[in-house]
This record gives sequence, structure tokens and C-alpha cells, in this order.
Amino acid sequence: MPRRIVIGIQGVGHRVIDSVWRLGYAARFFTLTLLKSGASIRRFSLIIRELYFTGVLTMVIILVSGLFVGMVLGLQGYETLQKYGAETAVGTLVALSLVRELGPVVAALLFASRAGSAITAEIGLMKATEQLEAMGMMAVDPVARVVAPRFWAGVISMPLLAAMFSTMGVFGGYLVAVVLIGVDEGSFWSQMQSMVDFRFDIVNGIIKTCVFGVAITAIAVFEGYDAQPTAEGVSGATTRTVVTSALVILGLDFVLTAFMFRGVG
Repeated sequence: MPRRIVIGIQGVGHRVIDSVWRLGYAARFFTLTLLKSGASIRRFSLIIRELYFTGVLTMVIILVSGLFVGMVLGLQGYETLQKYGAETAVGTLVALSLVRELGPVVAALLFASRAGSAITAEIGLMKATEQLEAMGMMAVDPVARVVAPRFWAGVISMPLLAAMFSTMGVFGGYLVAVVLIGVDEGSFWSQMQSMVDFRFDIVNGIIKTCVFGVAITAIAVFEGYDAQPTAEGVSGATTRTVVTSALVILGLDFVLTAFMFRGVG
């Protein structure tokens, strides 16, 4: 066998082994974070502080994006439904699209881009400046003091931000369909309320946001804690957080949607 082919096979093997090892290390780190969360839950003020940085500071982009996504849905939905004489159902289209799919997915992508990258950069910089090592020397567990509060803050923030995104999206659809175009307001709200099911639409959307919140925040804290203690290492970890979170969100969305539709059927 030619030497180049052998070297290529060896390179692929090394990458596969490294990926499996890193995945196992991430699973171990995630378990350790859960085990060390007791101190953070008892000192809930730590989580409240991180809720401000991960949730409150992300609200602006979530609300503005939700408003414009809802306006686009209202405009496109009206143009499509008008061809079939069902323009009064535009409220149902906007609400179902946001609650089932666009709300959880787009909000999660925005959350990963803004809050997830910030968590990774913050923990990575603490590692680069040896703050985490200093905590260990002072008998302070960095996982319990730094990682766990940020993890739970992200898990709590994600469903709330997704709910705000969907709410603003429905309001944006209302502005376009009812205020600008002139769809009957009563039909807009009544058809939305009659067609959106709490169990199969709203609850399933909440489940998605909770799963996305756990996945995004787990990736963010792990990448920050595992980053190389250099400027290049921190920047690379931040990039990996955004890319990996986006892929995981889309993959989990497909899996969860498949299970939820199976439950409906």
C-alpha cells in the first residue's frame, strides 16, 4: 500500500480517536458540573448574577429579531394564503410556525451566538489569566463557583427568551396582517386560539427550548474550560462554541420533531 494512503488512514484514525476522547471528556465534565451544582443552587445569588449576563443582556436581540421574523411571516403568509382564499388564517400560520419551530430554533441560534460565545470567552479568559488555578489554590472549586452558575443561568434563560421571541413574533405578524394589510382582527385571534394546541404545540416547543438550553450551555462552559490558555486558544474555543451549538441545535430539532410528530400520529 502506498505510503501516502497509509499516512492518510493514520490521520483519519487519529482524528476519530481524538474526537471520541474529547466527547467522553465532555460527557465527564457535564456530569461533574451537575454533581457540583449543589453549592450554586444553595447560593442562588450566583445564578441570579449570571442570569443578568446571559438572559437580560440577550433580550434586545431576541425581541428585535422576533418582531421582524413575525412581520416577515405575516407578509409571506398572507401572500400565500390569499391565493386560496384563506387569508384570515394568517394568524394560525404565524403562531404555529413560531411556537413549533422558528421560535425555539432561531432563539437558540441567537442565544448561542450571543450568550454562549460570551460564556466561553469569559471562562477561557479566566483560565488564560490563571484565575481558575488561583481558585483551586484557595480551596475554591472552579467548577462549582464558575461553571455551574453559568450553566444553570443558561438553562433557565433559554426557555424564557424563546417565549419572548415567539410573543414578539406573533405581535409582528399582527402588525403586518391586521394593522397594515387589513385582515379582520377577530378572525386573526380566534383562529389562532382555536388551532394552536397547548399540549402538542406549546408544550413541545417548551421541551425543545429546554433541551437546546442544556445543550448550548453545556457546550459553552466545556469549550471555555477546555480552551488553551492563550488568546488564540480562547478565540478558537469561542468559534467552536457557536459552530458546534448551531449544528447540535439543528440536529436535535430534527430528532425532537420526529418524536413529537410520532406522538401526534
